[in-house]
Amino acid sequence: MDNTVIFILRTALDIYATVLLVRLLLQLMQADFFNPLSQTIFKLTAPIIEPLARVFPTIGNFNIAALVAAILVKWSFYLIVLGISGMLSAQMFVYIAVALLELLASLIEIYFWGIFILVISSWIGTSSHPTVRVVSQIVDPYMAIFRRFIPPIGMIDLSPMVAIFGLMIIRANVMPKLASLVQPLLG
Repeated sequence: MDNTVIFILRTALDIYATVLLVRLLLQLMQADFFNPLSQTIFKLTAPIIEPLARVFPTIGNFNIAALVAAILVKWSFYLIVLGISGMLSAQMFVYIAVALLELLASLIEIYFWGIFILVISSWIGTSSHPTVRVVSQIVDPYMAIFRRFIPPIGMIDLSPMVAIFGLMIIRANVMPKLASLVQPLLG
């Protein structure tokens, strides 16, 4: 398979899996359902989540169908590539762990960029924009952990910087350790 086709396929599936993950976060954090961004995400993800919701129920605010859909979308990339290369075997189930690891990396990226968006919007005064409000509803529960321990210094809030450092530490230290646990399974 051509590298360009693989790149396009991977990018499209990664974007869709991230959108599914954002839907999971929107429901988990009880973000504004009527926000235009929320509505768009719910409409984009409905074709895959609605059938899965019949099998995987929502527990409280946690939409298991959205998580399963995100895992399946990430995993489908490996199934397609392995299938085309003729290497589809029992080992394909190991790639579920790889898909989970990639979803965790996507979650870190969502929060990283969400915090970045909130910081920039506070600087330029667009905090009331509907998109920024939804991002805030997703990111604020994570930020609240840091805001409890790091009070603002005058008008300067250092908690976003510490929260981003926390994500960077997880990405640099925890993610490689998790990847090293999965790597031996791949052969």
